[in-house]
Amino acid sequence: MAKSNDSDESGKSDEGKSPAKRLVTNVPRLDFITKGGLIMGSSYAIIGPPGSGKTVLANQIAFQHVKNGGKALYVTLLSESHGRMLENLSQMTFYDASVIPDRLQYLSGYRDLERDGLKGLLELLRKNAQAHGTTLLIIDGMDAAKEFARSDLSFKRFLQDLQTFSSILGCTTLLLAPHHEGEIHPENTAVDGIFELSLWLHGPRAVRELIAIKFRGGPSLLGRHEVEISNQGMVIHPRTEVQFAHPAAEGREDRIRMPFGIPRLDDALRGGVLSGSTTLLLGAPGTGKTLLGLHFLLQGAREGQPGVYFGFFETPPRLIEKAEGTGMGDLKKYVDEGLIEIQWQPPLEHNLDSLAEKLLERIEERKVDRLRLFIDGVSGFRSAAVYPDRMGRFFSALTHQLRMMDVTTLYSDETPLFSPGVDMPQPEAASTVENVILVRYVELRSQLYRLLSIMKMRESAYDSGIREFSISEKGIRVADTFESAESILTGHARMTGGPPPPASVKAPLGARKKQGRKAPAKKKPAAKKTPAGASRRRRS
Repeated sequence: MAKSNDSDESGKSDEGKSPAKRLVTNVPRLDFITKGGLIMGSSYAIIGPPGSGKTVLANQIAFQHVKNGGKALYVTLLSESHGRMLENLSQMTFYDASVIPDRLQYLSGYRDLERDGLKGLLELLRKNAQAHGTTLLIIDGMDAAKEFARSDLSFKRFLQDLQTFSSILGCTTLLLAPHHEGEIHPENTAVDGIFELSLWLHGPRAVRELIAIKFRGGPSLLGRHEVEISNQGMVIHPRTEVQFAHPAAEGREDRIRMPFGIPRLDDALRGGVLSGSTTLLLGAPGTGKTLLGLHFLLQGAREGQPGVYFGFFETPPRLIEKAEGTGMGDLKKYVDEGLIEIQWQPPLEHNLDSLAEKLLERIEERKVDRLRLFIDGVSGFRSAAVYPDRMGRFFSALTHQLRMMDVTTLYSDETPLFSPGVDMPQPEAASTVENVILVRYVELRSQLYRLLSIMKMRESAYDSGIREFSISEKGIRVADTFESAESILTGHARMTGGPPPPASVKAPLGARKKQGRKAPAKKKPAAKKTPAGASRRRRS
């Protein structure tokens, strides 16, 4: 994924000072958000409502810490037994019963707290941390400790004493407490960092998020980052536009043409799209966007270039079946050989940034040159977005990162099935992509025709003419000339259900040839001749 340019990764800060030692959590992407991990010897509050993942996150950090050679002490002040908690955690892949209790010790402090108050709890923590050689101390249930404090001031004094002996031991401390919106916690002003977890409903969908509200001693990625909890534990997905906020300025310079393998279309593109570019394929449902994208991947495979299909709506067997029925029978061969990879995303609730991570990480794993990518389609990402106003920034960051990886990308996106005009579902995409290809239906006298036109192509000349194209069992065919398309356009195409064209209007096949001819001038009617002898009779 993205590499940070911050001073803590280079080994020295801007002032030349050595950076503080870090406790690497190994929680997926949490260390990326904190730019290297927690600062050793510091104290951090993890707050959030019930069910947001506080206990999972703290235990995940603890198990990873002892795996790296440290020792952790987990103290609970809650009514939940350790047996019940460990039984739930045992389903997680990070759980390792062999490290308990030698390297990871669980201890209940509620009885000491109830009997001797905060002073008794502090003595229990000090004694066991020293005896265990603790390098990570976790206290779960700080709300219970606060109830035994006479005032906020006495609670802050307890926190200060806790931090004092923790720093002497070189011990990093995590303080867990429930939190609801609008609440103020006295410990928040005393700790070195605050991680807030949230759990809320977006329609029927439950959304978990993490915010690094405070992080002393170093930079961090601000804002909300979505969180997933699975059998692997907690996985954090930083916003894509933040992950790649400082990408490389330039991509690969030795660019080549990447054809579709459809003769007339490649001619209009002057040989194909440029490598490393991004093309938006717009069209109504059924206009052939998926087939055009598969043709683009197939042509690359025929030339020895690897390809990736990243889609949401059709399973791999259905895609191969569709390709075989439209003249692309060799697609299965290249899929079996691994030259073309189909990444199908099942129709589930997806996380927007998780989709981007999955795509980019797989591309990095393949380590291939001149990769072709077809994303079918943008609506799959759009439906995964909790915040729709992010889509413009998200696609700008994703597109730029793919460009820097020298990936030639083709997106498909849908327009309305029948519309008098062409509206882009995402208008800001026009400035992000280099190329735009439009495919659409036009109705003429109860028949539907497919039209294709190149609306935009940066850094290259192109043919902007409108062409008719057809799809059959032999493949995709684009018309040799403009005449078929012009005949449709001059036939007064209309939306279904609209008023019929005037009966006097015809659509001549040679409309293009007749265009520009002047209509013959109308002759004035000849004057009527006066019958012989009529004038003489009037005179008389």
